[in-house]
Amino acid sequence: MRACGWLSGLLTVLVISPGGAEISIWQLGGSGLAWSEHDTNQVFVDFAAISGALQPRYLIGERNLLPQLDNWSPLKFPRELDYVDGSRPRIWVAADGFFWFQRAGLLVDLWVDGDSTSYVPPGSLSAESDWYTIDIGVPVPADQFGFFTPPRGFTGDGRPLREDVFDAFEVSISEETDPVLSKERTDRDYHPLETVIAYRPQNFDPAVKIDFPKQYVRFIRFKRLITDRTRGSGVRLGTIGDFELFARGIPKRAFYTTAVIDLGQEVNFGRVSWSATPMRVVDGAAVETPDAQASVKVEMRSGRDEDPNVYHEFTDEGEEVVVLRQRFEQELKPPDSDNSTVVQEGKPGLRASVSHDRENWTYWSFPLAEAGIQAPLERGRYLQVRVTLESQAFADFVRLDSLWLERSPPLAGPVRGEVARLDDPRPTRGFTQVELGKLIDFSYDLKAEFSGADQRGFDAVRIRTGSRPVFRHLELGEPLAEVAPARVAEEEEALVVFLPQRVTGGSNVPMRVVFSTEVFLFANTFTAEVFDTGSEDLPQQVEAGDVSPEVGTNSLQIWGVSGEVGQVIAELRFSSGVMTPNGDGVNDQLAIEYSLFRLPGAVPVELNVYRLDGARVARIEVGRQGAGLQRIFWDGRDGDGHLLWLGIYLVEISLKSERSTIRHLQPVSIVY
Repeated sequence: MRACGWLSGLLTVLVISPGGAEISIWQLGGSGLAWSEHDTNQVFVDFAAISGALQPRYLIGERNLLPQLDNWSPLKFPRELDYVDGSRPRIWVAADGFFWFQRAGLLVDLWVDGDSTSYVPPGSLSAESDWYTIDIGVPVPADQFGFFTPPRGFTGDGRPLREDVFDAFEVSISEETDPVLSKERTDRDYHPLETVIAYRPQNFDPAVKIDFPKQYVRFIRFKRLITDRTRGSGVRLGTIGDFELFARGIPKRAFYTTAVIDLGQEVNFGRVSWSATPMRVVDGAAVETPDAQASVKVEMRSGRDEDPNVYHEFTDEGEEVVVLRQRFEQELKPPDSDNSTVVQEGKPGLRASVSHDRENWTYWSFPLAEAGIQAPLERGRYLQVRVTLESQAFADFVRLDSLWLERSPPLAGPVRGEVARLDDPRPTRGFTQVELGKLIDFSYDLKAEFSGADQRGFDAVRIRTGSRPVFRHLELGEPLAEVAPARVAEEEEALVVFLPQRVTGGSNVPMRVVFSTEVFLFANTFTAEVFDTGSEDLPQQVEAGDVSPEVGTNSLQIWGVSGEVGQVIAELRFSSGVMTPNGDGVNDQLAIEYSLFRLPGAVPVELNVYRLDGARVARIEVGRQGAGLQRIFWDGRDGDGHLLWLGIYLVEISLKSERSTIRHLQPVSIVY
């Protein structure tokens, strides 16, 4: 899996083409920017093994893994900005009464800090049972779990802590997110994880070691069991000095995220490439191994200002206004106290929401697994990269030597685009829906802006449709009028229109491309790029926006529906068009009602939630449903249980039969 690119390792290479293009290379790793000096987050990454390279950490089985991890979260669902599942270890506790809580402040670390003298005393609640859940963040090759009592000190009734053992317990583990973790959002009873590795109805050992076959482990759940000795007594026996987990080998995943990097000027982006070496640990030494079961995935986003987020504070009326990040972080207070689960009502002096800056920043791209392809980025001055190093074997890994990206000056300022059905330019719901597999006429409006004489302009546009298009006509000018293009190329999955005149700052007119194509994907984005046929300058990505007053989508997305929807799914209703999942009991959940018709029997139903860029952020298996009125709920969380950011989402009901999938969707807003 060695992916070697076409560059030998210079931080910036200037390529001058015959047409006057200037393509330079930005590089991370190798002789470029140092991996270790430009990250904001890294999980199980080793910078020291090979100078200038990035690789996963090899875990040493003789050392307890837990105190080697930092930044522990006491929350089951961390609420920090831009939290990525697996980027932070977690530990939380549940007690009888099914009330999820965090131990105050940093006390949560005392279970995993490697210090046998630090501990958290048993709670004074009258509960007869509790359980601890540990999330390592990523699966690690583990074979032993343990815990022990503190070596000194006394309980409240005078017993030595070293003798305060758990007289009965159960331990279970899972490799990835276990279904019971999602189930517990509403059902807060105790559920063991996928594999039970220990069940001891009687225990006298203050230092417990549980050996099990080596396997990937991410989640560990420790459950106190009730015995005749403690039942009804109101006394909790057992004090934990520390938990222990021992693992040897390569974690299943390692994460690395750069800081927001300033490129010095606004640029267009070209191909992204990297050089990676597959490795295997043999007899304690890492050797290059072409068939190593390991891979690299790269995600990217670009921006036109230095912060991808927008920060808000509350006004006197409880509304939200934008504030500077410095004020948000240093002057405003969070709305929750350290240990409260009750969200205070918005008032001046409290932090409000933090949202993605959709106006200036792209979303994170889908993971790229292949080097040498066009980077899915819009023009920008700022860049952020996220790398995942994956392993499918305990001894295999991939070493990422360097990563580089083409860049060149923009052809224009923003070039905005807006797509719609030709027969429905202002759809009622604000987004374009088409019947899957049917030939549809589309309009694609484009308008460029120019802000400097160095922006050379363009004379061609490529629209990526995903299926073979048929060109209808081109319109230019104000008002738009049909003109003949210089040339048209109908490619297998794209339409290329060569313009009869060059678009520049001095000759800049709106344009509309009309074409027909079939849509075969439920969520499809008609991306586009403009380019200059007279030079080797990099193409410039078209950005979604409001281009024409005649079109009301402001979007490049197309949503496909089955022609059977109206016959099968009807009367789709939401309890509200706006969700506020902040825990105040008002619109925390979205109730979704719909009726199913003409079904011969029960069919599997899914609830899917999509961002406006087409990315699915939540998938919930509802179960099998038959004809009649149905009612389901959604709590505003994504597939990993994290609350979604403020914004507009598309909620879909999907029915799957043996021969087809029937879908129906509707927008909903999330605000805080």
